[in-house]
Amino acid sequence: MPQLRYFTAGESHGPALIGIIEGLPAGLKLSPANINPDLARRQKGYGRGGRMKLETDTAEILSGLRLGETIGSPVTLLVRNKDFKINELPPVTKPRPGHADLTGVLKYDRQDARDILERASARETTMRVAIGAVCKVLLAEVGMDVVGHIVELGPVKAQTDGLTLAQIRERSEASEVRCADPIASAKMIEAIDAAKSEGDTLGGVFEVVATGAPIGLGSHVQWDRKLDANLARALMSIQAIKGVETGLGFEAARRFGSQVHDEILSLEGGEPVRTHNHAGGFEGGMTNGQPIVVRAAMKPLSTLMKPMRSVDIQTGAEVRGAVERSDVCAAPAAAVIGEAVVAMELAAALLDKFGGDSVRELRRNVESYRATCQRW
Repeated sequence: MPQLRYFTAGESHGPALIGIIEGLPAGLKLSPANINPDLARRQKGYGRGGRMKLETDTAEILSGLRLGETIGSPVTLLVRNKDFKINELPPVTKPRPGHADLTGVLKYDRQDARDILERASARETTMRVAIGAVCKVLLAEVGMDVVGHIVELGPVKAQTDGLTLAQIRERSEASEVRCADPIASAKMIEAIDAAKSEGDTLGGVFEVVATGAPIGLGSHVQWDRKLDANLARALMSIQAIKGVETGLGFEAARRFGSQVHDEILSLEGGEPVRTHNHAGGFEGGMTNGQPIVVRAAMKPLSTLMKPMRSVDIQTGAEVRGAVERSDVCAAPAAAVIGEAVVAMELAAALLDKFGGDSVRELRRNVESYRATCQRW
């Protein structure tokens, strides 16, 4: 059983969202102030819908904390839904193409797709962002950092080559579409406006970069211990994500091997110096000391203001899909969510390798390992 695991619960219009994190070491300084800024970041972004004006998400910590520090027991988080009206909402019988509506009602033998969409909704990611924020606090204890940003939105691609991680964070945080390229940001906003005027939606591609990971997180010895594979699974679990790649990703298949693999120039203090980072920080399912670089593609959202053809599940008549309150583009928010799930997987891999029932023990283990690598 992994040392760190988490669960979420709650529906989109239910009373609250809940998360439980089990396996956090004791002595981690934590408060809602570590979580609420990321919840606010998730709610921002050009192209978001009306609900973002109704909800101001804040986290409550219900267990696992005393005097501002974790105590080793499970941490319970709660985010209340101000838009709580699940029992007052009308039934949904016109499933939206591309959504969980139809498949869910058939699988769970329901007559109302609202029973499905309330949990399938991306509102669930609010709690994953909260849990990810906690994991980022843990990662920072050993010098790790995680940043997510948009690299493509609809037809527009950003140019971020040569930017440091600090520059990417600063510029993307200042952008309405969480993009570090200001010229591309302006074009992305225009693309969102054009989609909105047509009653349509837009997707995008976000990139998550993580630095400071020790060499050797993950393992090559079993399929389910490969960290890059676990990251891919975590990113694919985000609503509307349809593809994931690390490093060069699919581009690697179009090149010769000599153009793909990162040559090793030296071992300075146990840290390999490479020509590039085409591998995205992984070799054999393990971190190799380079920055971790992963990207995920988000499809356009399935709720359209000009709905597509569907079938009424009660009458069988041809209809247009239901129109629920939604966004034109949620890719900027997906970058924050991607940041969170990457942090979760890195925190789990960190604890799997180094253990530690307390933060001090974890730091000692990591420092000892890094010293060993330097002597080697």
